Amino acid sequence: MIFSKIDFINLLPFHIYIKKNIKSNQLKSSIEYKKSYPSKITNSFKKRKTHSAFISSIGSRNEKFLDFGIVARDYVDSVLILPNRKNKDDFQSKTSNALAKVLELDGEVIIGDKALKFYHDNKDEDFIDLAKQWQNRYNLPFVFSVLCYNKYESRLKKLTKNFDKRKIKIPQYILEQYSKRSGISKKNILDYLTKIDYDIGYKEKRALKLFLKLTKQKGII
Repeated sequence: MIFSKIDFINLLPFHIYIKKNIKSNQLKSSIEYKKSYPSKITNSFKKRKTHSAFISSIGSRNEKFLDFGIVARDYVDSVLILPNRKNKDDFQSKTSNALAKVLELDGEVIIGDKALKFYHDNKDEDFIDLAKQWQNRYNLPFVFSVLCYNKYESRLKKLTKNFDKRKIKIPQYILEQYSKRSGISKKNILDYLTKIDYDIGYKEKRALKLFLKLTKQKGII
């Protein structure tokens, strides 16, 4: 099974879980090898170059997915729009660019670890948290990504069924690696991860359905 994951801090607990729970060295190596940013992973999955992947939620229309993804219920700090800058999409994203358009917000979209670093390093510049803006408008969480599959459904369910972010302890050496790579302190990484959820329940499905409906109405791919 070729599995792709988003190589951002927001999936670090799942990354740790996979490391500890996958027995096959071949599968472990495929997960490590097939990692990138959301828009690239989504394109790869759509071309069926991978069997399962966390893909941008805007790309999940007509795809099969588990009740598992990347969810924000309030401020997320890693998906921002900078209203005092020229309109610009983030090439790493599909969903966040679309979300800014759905919310009719102008400015530069930034996502992921670089956005989280910007949040901590640039308190004097205006920015809008897109997850919070969505929640304010629709009183729903926002689903940024979903775990889709085109093959090996039972294997994927078995792989994810025991995941519980509350039980995941991130080793200090891995925190150190991510901190050094991103320029974000270990404390801020841990604080950030409390704002990310992974379970997709009734409200999350309503939110995803609404988002896909709004993007279709506005002609956003």
